[in-house]
Amino acid sequence: MQINEINSILNFDGNMGIILGSGLDHVVNKLTNKRILPFKNISSFPISKVDGHRGEFISGYIGDKHVLVARGRLHYYEGINLESVSLPIKVFHQLGIKKVIITNSSGSLKLKNYPGSIMLIKGHFDSTFLSNSSLPKLKCGERYYNQEMINTAFSVAKKNDINLLEGNYCWMPGPAYETPAEIRFLKNLGGDAVGMSTVPEIEYAKKLNMDV
Repeated sequence: MQINEINSILNFDGNMGIILGSGLDHVVNKLTNKRILPFKNISSFPISKVDGHRGEFISGYIGDKHVLVARGRLHYYEGINLESVSLPIKVFHQLGIKKVIITNSSGSLKLKNYPGSIMLIKGHFDSTFLSNSSLPKLKCGERYYNQEMINTAFSVAKKNDINLLEGNYCWMPGPAYETPAEIRFLKNLGGDAVGMSTVPEIEYAKKLNMDV
């Protein structure tokens, strides 16, 4: 299915894409005038078999803002290559989207990040050792994260009395949870949270000059 065929179903003309992580399906309930395209209806598009990752694009409105949501994501640990993991970002880009919000459910590495808290990612570590065996380096700043979007997030959080934390996210390959030794290693790197996704999408979006 070509991008024009995809958009003939989604009818999307907005500027914002959102990737929903585990447990965030309820965000879809906020959308109005929804149009849905399951990943399985797109030829050659991988399908996640992980519970809670339905796998569909949803075009709709939050207020007067037209947004495109990827409900569910693809994971490297499912045997899906990194290029395919980032396919939702590629679709966003081909539809003209310039700004992306990427979410996940992750594990805390710090006591201050209590269960259920919200952390804005200010930097990330690729801790998978897939590309080389060197010590992971922190990737941060405006090269990866758009300051205007960060400021907006904190402003909205303050207005709604939400305690928005910030910290560094560590990407691990999965699918097993981290061992105590790995947790100590990630904390020593400077990590605040750990998960099995998100970094491939962030880095691919930046290659496409999208704001994250």
